[in-house]
Amino acid sequence: MSDYDFTSIEKKWQAYWETHQSFKVTEDPKVPKDKRRYVLDMFPYPSDAGLHVGHPEGYTATDIYSRFLKMRGYNVLHPMGFDAFGLPAENYAIKTGTHPRASTERNINRFRDQIKSFGFGYDWDREVSTCDADYYKWTQWIFLKIFEKGLAYEAEMPINFCPSCKTGLANEEVKDGLCERCHSRVERRSLRQWILKITAYAERLLADLEKLDWSESIKVMQRNWIGRSEGASVIFSLEDKTPIEVFTTRPDTLFGATYLVLAPEHPLVPKITTPDRKKAVAAYVDAAGRKSDLDRTELAKEKTGEFTGAYAINPVNGGKIPIWIADYVLISYGTGAIMAVPAHDERDFEFATAFKLPIVQVVSRDGKPMELKEAFTEDGVAVNSGRFSGLPTPEFKKRITEWLAGKGLGKATVNYKLRDWLFARQRYWGEPIPLVHCPKDGIVPVPYDELPLKLPDVKSFAPTGTGESPLAAIADWVNVTCPKCGGPAKRETNTMPQWAGSCWYYLRYLDPKNDKAFSGRDKIDYWMPVDLYVGGAEHAVLHLLYARFWHKVLFDLGLVNTDEPFRRLVNQGMITSFAYERPDKSLVPVDQVDERENETFIERATGKPVARIIAKMSKSLKNVINPDDVVREYGADSMRLYEMFMGPLEVSKPWTVSGILGVKRFLDRVYKLGDKPLADGEPPRELLRLLHKTIRKVTKDTDNLCFNTAISQMMIYSGEIAGLDTLPRALWEPFLLVLAPYAPHLAEELWEKCGRKPSISAHPWPAWDEALTVDETVTIVCQINGKVRSRLELPRDLKPAELEKAALADARIRELLAGKKPAKVVTVPNKLVNIVVKG
Repeated sequence: MSDYDFTSIEKKWQAYWETHQSFKVTEDPKVPKDKRRYVLDMFPYPSDAGLHVGHPEGYTATDIYSRFLKMRGYNVLHPMGFDAFGLPAENYAIKTGTHPRASTERNINRFRDQIKSFGFGYDWDREVSTCDADYYKWTQWIFLKIFEKGLAYEAEMPINFCPSCKTGLANEEVKDGLCERCHSRVERRSLRQWILKITAYAERLLADLEKLDWSESIKVMQRNWIGRSEGASVIFSLEDKTPIEVFTTRPDTLFGATYLVLAPEHPLVPKITTPDRKKAVAAYVDAAGRKSDLDRTELAKEKTGEFTGAYAINPVNGGKIPIWIADYVLISYGTGAIMAVPAHDERDFEFATAFKLPIVQVVSRDGKPMELKEAFTEDGVAVNSGRFSGLPTPEFKKRITEWLAGKGLGKATVNYKLRDWLFARQRYWGEPIPLVHCPKDGIVPVPYDELPLKLPDVKSFAPTGTGESPLAAIADWVNVTCPKCGGPAKRETNTMPQWAGSCWYYLRYLDPKNDKAFSGRDKIDYWMPVDLYVGGAEHAVLHLLYARFWHKVLFDLGLVNTDEPFRRLVNQGMITSFAYERPDKSLVPVDQVDERENETFIERATGKPVARIIAKMSKSLKNVINPDDVVREYGADSMRLYEMFMGPLEVSKPWTVSGILGVKRFLDRVYKLGDKPLADGEPPRELLRLLHKTIRKVTKDTDNLCFNTAISQMMIYSGEIAGLDTLPRALWEPFLLVLAPYAPHLAEELWEKCGRKPSISAHPWPAWDEALTVDETVTIVCQINGKVRSRLELPRDLKPAELEKAALADARIRELLAGKKPAKVVTVPNKLVNIVVKG
């Protein structure tokens, strides 16, 4: 009996697929729209570390699904490319002294080889890389369209700045006050920036989530990030009538506003601060400017602030209230000014308590004053609110907003937490922003026919940390002629963020060689929108939000056929690993732990027990699984099947060696089945039934991305036919067809061994006969007075009298009845017989 030489088999069929372009796809007009599918992976960033085991999980899922659809007669677009610009490549290049282009191209080549080693059926003729000039020409082109539409603007503003990466960061790139990439503490710095007006699309980005087949958790993350609030804009005024506009979601509490708070950066602060308060206010403004937004708005932090010395007039009662500054108010949210109602807002209550400011109750639970030991934040009934006292909160909100509008003192307003997208980066390795600064004409776009504006080749690409990109030091590149007036001008030296190229890459896959457009409209109409998009949930408010924004802009410009790019989104779960934890919760690298009997684990250095836990893979914990090693030791088909068999696609699950060994044994068994002689005769009836049940289950499960249960059914089937001396073709070949999307190399090999021509993936998917999936017999539960006493295997669809006769004839039932006559017999067809006896 031959051994399963997976290495030779897999190389053989990967070479065949590549030579025969088995997965090349064209826009066949004969294929109707309902038989076309666009299946997309979130393309990888090609890091120096290579693929990790998490990458193939999503790629395997889409590959199985794409192969399955292709066998069912669909025209399937399933491409792959590389998200190649950005900080990691540049940081690695600086660290190793290599040019980022050289290191990125080397990493891409490694990633491509690794991806191909899994046998994924990508159309490699459509490969894209965001750092190729032929690609980023169109990223720049789209940016200019956004600029022309008035959605890109330049401003000097306080931004998140990473002192380690030496560049500005968007709010979405800051996690818990740390840089998402290097985990350094983020600072605030005022820098010249390019900003995209994503807020102009806030309402559509929010409302159109309802159209999408995405998980509710991702939708909630986007809704919360967009943060829609309904309320009112209210005009307070200084004693000299200078207006101060505030936004509030609780206009019904205006009578309880006892002070105003401005953001330290508010332009009115230096104008209104009295001479005796200038020193303290200036020091506070300086300190606030060095904090991140997260630090400033942390609910648990001690409340700080400074009185400006100025006062404002409350528009509803004419009350004179002090104006403070405090860092928990952000200039980037609302108007940068809030009215403080300490009786009904927790943060205002803490601030007022700390600084001994008045607290006036204007809402109570039942219209009667309450003793307030903390802020009362619920709806209720108005008190101490003049003519509006006695009104319930919803009615008061409506009435006071109308009153303010009638007096010209306010209006109903919708506000969003979403901030405009900080788009500039002070780094080298990114798309140059195609704009020119002219002393005469201002900001002038680079002409379209001069795109791409290429990155210059440089020897030094280290960031300066001064707020200027390394490009600013390249005089020959920076100093240019203004495209509009012909006078001297300077190029924009900031580059785009890594997210720019990934905002539209799914469109370039449609037409990657087109040098006249980012994608031909005929190709867009043929394939879009993406039918299935698979990737990590960590991109919920970064890539996914940005891509939706760019796509809507392109839709408004009439350049794409849909207003949403991704119809269905599935987030694969994380593949985790085992780690070991001391009693103090610190972790121990896996190579420093010995396993003893009864699953006890001992730290070698201390001799003390540690607990085995599930944790994220980490180089420091020595628990990272290298997919190259897995393919080398077990084969690509084993890894593909194991990652799908571990559990449902969307849940996180730990990698275990025993798990992949079990899958490998299954494939060994299937390979050995191929050594059995084939027969053309009629197969055993029960095995034929099991085959059709298997085809039905694998079909339905694959269609629903329930790959683990499909594999389980194939394991059951292969185990049942393993006992045959000869294999009927009618049982073997349909099984190979359903196995093919999952273990394509092995299926190809065994298909060829059957005397069939490759490729198996070009063969139609097998159909099942519904009649053969219905069992001829059923298990009937026999009860006495509702308690199960016996079970019978009987022919399906017996009549009630026949069920009753069979049950009463059962030896166990006769023994328990002991001659008693049943008072009543209840039958449920194909399920149960309940015998009722008295006494």
